[in-house]
Amino acid sequence: MLDLYNIVAELCSDIVSSCSEKFFVEYSCVSPAEKSRIAKVVQAEIPALFQESDNGVGVRELSSENLTTEFLENLKSLVNRLKADRDYYALLGLLQILDQAMASLLNLAIAEFEQEKFSIVLNTNRESVGVGLLPRCSCIWERKHRLIHRYNNLESFLYNILLIENSVLGELIDKHYFLKDELFPHFKERKAVKIAATPLRLERNFKVQLTDKDKIQYFNIAYENPSFESDNELVWKKIWTAAENESDIVVFPELLGNVETTDYVANKIKSLSPDDAAKIPSLIVLPSYWEKNRNVVTVMDKFGNVICKQNKQNPFRKEFNGVGYLEQISSNLVVNILHYEGIGRIAIMVCRDFLETEYMQQLMRCFKLTLIIVPSFSTGSYDFRRSFDLCAHEDCNVVWVNTCAALIKGKEANFQDVGYVRKRISRNEDEAQMLYKMPICSGAFHGDCKHDCIYYETIQRV
Repeated sequence: MLDLYNIVAELCSDIVSSCSEKFFVEYSCVSPAEKSRIAKVVQAEIPALFQESDNGVGVRELSSENLTTEFLENLKSLVNRLKADRDYYALLGLLQILDQAMASLLNLAIAEFEQEKFSIVLNTNRESVGVGLLPRCSCIWERKHRLIHRYNNLESFLYNILLIENSVLGELIDKHYFLKDELFPHFKERKAVKIAATPLRLERNFKVQLTDKDKIQYFNIAYENPSFESDNELVWKKIWTAAENESDIVVFPELLGNVETTDYVANKIKSLSPDDAAKIPSLIVLPSYWEKNRNVVTVMDKFGNVICKQNKQNPFRKEFNGVGYLEQISSNLVVNILHYEGIGRIAIMVCRDFLETEYMQQLMRCFKLTLIIVPSFSTGSYDFRRSFDLCAHEDCNVVWVNTCAALIKGKEANFQDVGYVRKRISRNEDEAQMLYKMPICSGAFHGDCKHDCIYYETIQRV
């Protein structure tokens, strides 16, 4: 199968590098006669891609047994001939046929990826051709023709192949995690994902330290609590509350974690009885922890295993006494993408990362994201709400959770909500359902935090 993936990757690369946006716009309205011509050209050279049915001739779903030396040689020969003839309509038509024919092979690849700690692309020629291929998990709230209205490029015509262009990814490094089917035990029945989000608390467990280096003013985070026992007990309380409310994902804010949180939660989960362990949310997005110039969110599964650690990539700028200071973080450029059939592709963007519009749209286009989770420590919500519509336009839902610990006295007007879920709805639903608000409790404005706040929203099929 490796030879097939490399051939398809090279075919994608040739189309991307040779065809303009106008080409894709025009191809989207190609005539039935041209489609028939393309099918006949492909069938004449590679009959194994087709089969007879009651409805006539259709595309055959390939198995490994079909990938003979003859099949692969015929495929390479046809691609080379069409390239020489500059018949790009036929090249794109051939790619669409392959995309359909590879459905079963790509489902098998997903099953194999689920057994790996993390996955890389299917093709081995990514460096030379500039594109990577992965199986594309479907999403229950994503439109079938996503992107065709916006980008008018190759991925608009692919449904089973996820095409990753190096030119779009830039200097970022992508790591992929195909989550096991059993991780979301209720999803197949409910066709919905229940989100729990908590601002956690009003109190901060850290101080901000100001410094300068190479003429630049920086700020760092220094944690104060030597044991963190009470902090971690509160985190666990929220996880268990989310579990009792049958949540699939629980999300915490930025900066309120500590060096012991991950092990504490993992040990708690692994000490549960089987019945209680079964209730734990499928994904736990722990509060980020700032250490050694890295601001890191740990993503854990319901079994207490760490799936990945997402570093914040873009530093926050804050003024202290009228002077600008930059968050002194080092980016590792790694972007972790979680894949799950029916949910699509999930990314974690830590606070400022989501507000860097170019970065956010770069990831959305590159990975066709369907859910972005944004843990934050922010003095307000306005800028985040402005970015939600960019995501909604691409069928990508957003969970944003802030913390009352970021509240600044005198700026309460900026802090009416501590979180939102922005989701795609059907055209028949009330538009008010698009944005679920998490209102701050009245006690937060008076320094009274009972540590009770947790919010729930369900994202479902559209």
